Amino acid sequence: MRLTFIFPLLFVVSATTGCSTHYLADTSPITPSNKTNPSLNVSIDSLSPCTDGLDTSLKLDPNKSVTILVHGCDSSAGRFRQLAQLYAFHDQQAVCYNYDDRKSLKDAAETLAKATDELGSKLNNQDITVVGHSMGGLVSRRAFEQTPAQLDTSQEIDLVTVSAPIAGIQAANTCGIKPLHWLSLGVVPGICWIITGDNWTEITANSPFIQQPSELTSNVNRYVKIVTDETNTCRRKNDNGVCIESDYVFNVSEQYHPVIDQYPQLTNIQVNAGHVAIVGDDTNIPRQLISILQQQGIMPTTPEARQAAFEKLLTEIYLEPNVTQTIYSAP
Repeated sequence: MRLTFIFPLLFVVSATTGCSTHYLADTSPITPSNKTNPSLNVSIDSLSPCTDGLDTSLKLDPNKSVTILVHGCDSSAGRFRQLAQLYAFHDQQAVCYNYDDRKSLKDAAETLAKATDELGSKLNNQDITVVGHSMGGLVSRRAFEQTPAQLDTSQEIDLVTVSAPIAGIQAANTCGIKPLHWLSLGVVPGICWIITGDNWTEITANSPFIQQPSELTSNVNRYVKIVTDETNTCRRKNDNGVCIESDYVFNVSEQYHPVIDQYPQLTNIQVNAGHVAIVGDDTNIPRQLISILQQQGIMPTTPEARQAAFEKLLTEIYLEPNVTQTIYSAP
């Protein structure tokens, strides 16, 4: 088989992973609502406030539940800053899980499980919700499977994955064709590693990571899986309204799995939305995600009296990120 055929096919992976997004770093802390008493100051490996600041300690109210936000590839805690602000607006707490997306997803999942368990031990019998986007959804799902490395814990968990390729990334499937590994004299594995890192053996459709999921642990109360139909979606348009950057990354079939979709805790919700637009960026307010989280009781509904303030906040943090932020405290 000619390498001139293999190379273009493999580089499709880097073009379809959805890692490149526009992003404005912000190191300022997120101010909690005045109904939150952050009396707990704790440091937990791989967890941090959802900012770009150097201080990774968590300032939490141990009497309130916490949501852990898990980013996709080529990301950082600060990329979920806006979502964390939405939680703060609704008198909830959010922290971010940090991992190297080029390392093993299995290892990242085990670290997330340990961090979640440690966080739970600091709270006063409060539930934890884990929300993972894209590759972060793969990590989050694996973190709470019944595996030998899984901790025996009573910590109650709600799991949410968004746009997660739980059936494997089709664009990476060439990397999983073992005859190509030796036919290419090792070139194919080398290119796959260069593109995605150590997890190149885990993200293909025929990998054990994808093909052999276990049941979720008994402490997972429910699993809300948000599937995005990203057909004909656009991430960015020019001044004439012409799409210059597609928001299509994974197709619907990559987000369904015959075993996982039989989990008793699972609720599937499919929406028409772009891969990045569903979680929001500087041109998209994640209204569909907010609506789903509120409908599922994962985020409180916005009181009528605070709707105007909420709309103002959404505009400022998503569409006008350079504007000085206004802090909206609960009445």
